[in-house]
Amino acid sequence: MTTKKPIEGFYGLGIAPKLLEILDKKKFTVPTPIQHEAIPVAISGKDMIGIAQTGTGKTLAFGIPMIQRLAAGNSQGVILVPTRELALQVDEQIQAIGRDLGLYTAVLIGGASIEAQKKLLRRNPHIIVATPGRFIDHMNQRTLRLTDVNTLVLDEADRMLDMGFAPQINKILEALPKVRQTLLFSATMPTDIVKIAERHMQMPVRVEMARPGTTAENVIQEMFIVRKDDKDRLLEALLEKYQGTVLVFSRTRHGATKICRAIKRMGHTAAEIHSDKSLSQRKEALLGFKIGKYRTLVATDIAARGIDVTGIELVINYDLPDSPEDYVHRIGRTGRAGAKGRAISFAAPDQRFKVRTIERLVNSQIGTSPLPTLPPHRAPAFREEEEQEESRGSRFSGGSRGGDRRPFGRSNDRSGGFTPRKPMFETRDPRVSAAPARRFTGGVSASAATAAATGERSPRERVMTSGNREERRKSVQRGAGKKSDRGGSSHGRMFGKKPRKSAGKSDR
Repeated sequence: MTTKKPIEGFYGLGIAPKLLEILDKKKFTVPTPIQHEAIPVAISGKDMIGIAQTGTGKTLAFGIPMIQRLAAGNSQGVILVPTRELALQVDEQIQAIGRDLGLYTAVLIGGASIEAQKKLLRRNPHIIVATPGRFIDHMNQRTLRLTDVNTLVLDEADRMLDMGFAPQINKILEALPKVRQTLLFSATMPTDIVKIAERHMQMPVRVEMARPGTTAENVIQEMFIVRKDDKDRLLEALLEKYQGTVLVFSRTRHGATKICRAIKRMGHTAAEIHSDKSLSQRKEALLGFKIGKYRTLVATDIAARGIDVTGIELVINYDLPDSPEDYVHRIGRTGRAGAKGRAISFAAPDQRFKVRTIERLVNSQIGTSPLPTLPPHRAPAFREEEEQEESRGSRFSGGSRGGDRRPFGRSNDRSGGFTPRKPMFETRDPRVSAAPARRFTGGVSASAATAAATGERSPRERVMTSGNREERRKSVQRGAGKKSDRGGSSHGRMFGKKPRKSAGKSDR
């Protein structure tokens, strides 16, 4: 007696029975369109280019075939992604399917211990999920064995090229075995990706579920034309109108920090995530956003393709993205898995050309709404109070080296609250001869006592009150163990400018 297989669901796609049981157990019953079309092609071993809207399940579209092919022999798979957050997210979804099969994975990303990653690689994992920069680091240190790799996935490949990873990707593709399966997945497919496909893929099958740039139909798009000075007021009005979770996108890291502080002054919980944050800080912010600790998450485009949080009610583009393709990925953070969502964008009056570029990509006109009644302007918070609240664990806080130090050499006007430093030596007015300039509380030498009684100044005091800057500097430096107060501190570099990060390597 034979049982009739259902005609719907994952049955009939060539998936092994054991994987089908796991999918049923995980409540994956109906495949998304990209999964339905891509899984049979990928299981057959053919190269493939998959284009689908963001949030449509591309990870399982390549994860299920990869797990099944690796289970059939002693081989290895590599998944390259643009950001750390996306690497952790992909690994989590792969593990959800393959853990019961004994699948072992390794995540290679920047910001994490490279020595711990070497230990993972020595266990010969089945799948390696990595950012290109850290993958290259392990290649240079010869901690990777690539001879067994038979499947390569480039997830969000267009984003990797935008971030400057093209040289690393080409180097990795040259180092991998020539006989392999290569899968490319993304929501957009620019000409640079086509060039990679023509050079490194063998007659790839193109699975296109939507025209590049197509947005989800269940996401309502709205735009406000607003001046820069009124953006915070409009953001406050929207946070009062919509009560669900909100994801706010900023164009820059500095802007994300300012927006996050402004939201907290409005009385809402918020966290920020961008490349200046450490890996642990970014993970904590994302986890807090998922579990409801933070109602609002402020992010740069680094997180546009690395956030997979169900139930985001509203996405706000506080700043329009530099690339119109990023607009598609930003608003794809809401309305995922068939749910309804809303995306609202702020545009300045002089950004109409950028708006038209986005509308041409998404092939639709974004409706412009009149501004609602805006709340009154809020006075900016005192900077030092904000730093004490925000910088717990930072270099200026009590929890790190340096205690409550403030940068040297800044005036009170520039520092916005820094107290002026006291001079290292206090001297009396040379016209006053009745009393010494400095009162000592400890022991006093005989010469110092004599000088104090007679009103005579010591040679050091005479030099310090003179107008010759060079003599003052030499006097401070004279003698063993004395240092200049003009930059001789061992903490000098601590308060200097941070080195500029090179393009494409900030998230490796």
